[in-house]
Amino acid sequence: MSHIPNPAGLPGILGPFAFRPETAKPLCELAETLLRGPSSLTPGEREIIAAYVSRLNECTFCHGSHAAAARSLLKDKPGTVDAVMKDPAAAPVSDKLKALLVIAAAVQKGGRRVTDGMVKDARAHGAGDKEIHDTVLIAAAFCMYNRYVDGLATLTPPDEAYAAMGDMLAADGYLSSVPK
Repeated sequence: MSHIPNPAGLPGILGPFAFRPETAKPLCELAETLLRGPSSLTPGEREIIAAYVSRLNECTFCHGSHAAAARSLLKDKPGTVDAVMKDPAAAPVSDKLKALLVIAAAVQKGGRRVTDGMVKDARAHGAGDKEIHDTVLIAAAFCMYNRYVDGLATLTPPDEAYAAMGDMLAADGYLSSVPK
């Protein structure tokens, strides 16, 4: 049971967005910029970072929807995305993304947990300043989104609902989630 009224039974973050649309717009714009804006990281890679941080935070809705978006963007059935969620170091992704996921996991525990060594390793694997910046900001933002969703005890849809959500996010991005 949600802690606040959940308009029309909307799942996850969509309920609070409908409850308070004036806060939804900047939150959706931030997600759109971070996950779809210009970057040398693909939208699929950035969705993997969001999904990974959400899994570490045990946020079922955000993990499910962003893992599904990553699968849709990467044309990946459960393979790569699930491998990253299980063990990023052994997953079939670039060494650069593996190094960035180490940074994202450190941010999830606390920003000061990111070390010079982690940044040096990311740079050694081809990450530039913008990729490091964006990884830290995606991880920090998803800690906020996860706490927003779980702190309000929003509705969690059944597992089978996430594939359609992921396809919608992949096709339409995040600005489509702003209530009209």
